Amino acid sequence: MRQPDIARLLPAVYQAAAQPGSVLVALLDVMETMHAPTERRLAAVDELFAAYRAPEGFLPFLLRCVAMDHIGRSLPSGRQRDLIARAGELARSRGTGAGLCALLETVTGVAGFAVEEPADQPFHVVVRVPAGARDQLPLIRLVVQQEKPAAVTVSIP
Repeated sequence: MRQPDIARLLPAVYQAAAQPGSVLVALLDVMETMHAPTERRLAAVDELFAAYRAPEGFLPFLLRCVAMDHIGRSLPSGRQRDLIARAGELARSRGTGAGLCALLETVTGVAGFAVEEPADQPFHVVVRVPAGARDQLPLIRLVVQQEKPAAVTVSIP
């Protein structure tokens, strides 16, 4: 807050005493200087919550906010940002084959996952992993185990 704006908040007696060179004006200048860092942060507070502009140290907090910290903790920051940005979309389709595919594509960065439900095996799904994501099988298994419906069994050939 600028010194003249602070002065306007003072009672009329103090406003009249706030003349150039007075102790009160010097005090108001100190107040302006002390408020500057906080005001700069508040002016840019939206950057803290934007997935692709937030500081890297803030990403774990954002992952918790969108309930993806159980998956996103071990991901590189770029994938964490993708996960945060797509969290709403992923939440809407959670528990579905399409939702699981979208989540796997987000955390691995590789497209082409498929979830099949064999007709002869009720409550079982088969997750097909594209060749480009085979090197990430431990992560894929973790995500599938964490995100599949509880009553469903899974195989990842």
